Amino acid sequence: MKIDNSLPLEYSTEENRLKILGFWIFLGAEIMLFATLFASYFTLEGRTADGPTAAEIFHITPVLIETLLLLTSSFTIGLAIHAMRLGRQKAMLTFFGITLLLGLAFLGVEIYEFALYVHEGAGLQTSAFTSILLTTLGTHGAHVSLGLFWGLFIMIQVKKRGLTPETANKSFIFSLYWHFLDVVWIFIFSFIYLKGMM
Repeated sequence: MKIDNSLPLEYSTEENRLKILGFWIFLGAEIMLFATLFASYFTLEGRTADGPTAAEIFHITPVLIETLLLLTSSFTIGLAIHAMRLGRQKAMLTFFGITLLLGLAFLGVEIYEFALYVHEGAGLQTSAFTSILLTTLGTHGAHVSLGLFWGLFIMIQVKKRGLTPETANKSFIFSLYWHFLDVVWIFIFSFIYLKGMM
């Protein structure tokens, strides 16, 4: 395996560069998944039947907390990658851990929010609106849950093996995934929550 020391560690081998390219292609498929969910949401958002509307169930406080947690986690994963590029493994693992804790807190607030919706009569079978709302939010939440486990396994590998081209590549690809989830959340915040509260 030929290592190019003029490039950042995550790009330092041909295999690593191809893995990053492959992950960008995978993210393209993820964009299509969420685009389909958003299109379905916009089609069904007014179909509330006898169930509650968005304005009746959306609460600004949990949404703002979720947004703050996820956007802060995007910043900390960026700091983790910066520390990795400087060869500071301990700092990298610290920021990685903070990112995962913020993601876990986000999930906790989202679960609370889901329980609130169900308590207010907005379940999966209440209406087409609540069905697509919970499906869209749940799909994003499932991606965050997957990210938590993935990030934890990467931290364990970095702790065991140190910063190598392989562990740096995995960490960088994870950061792309995490930033992607944050971008999706900005769309959810803007076009589902804010629009629904108006």
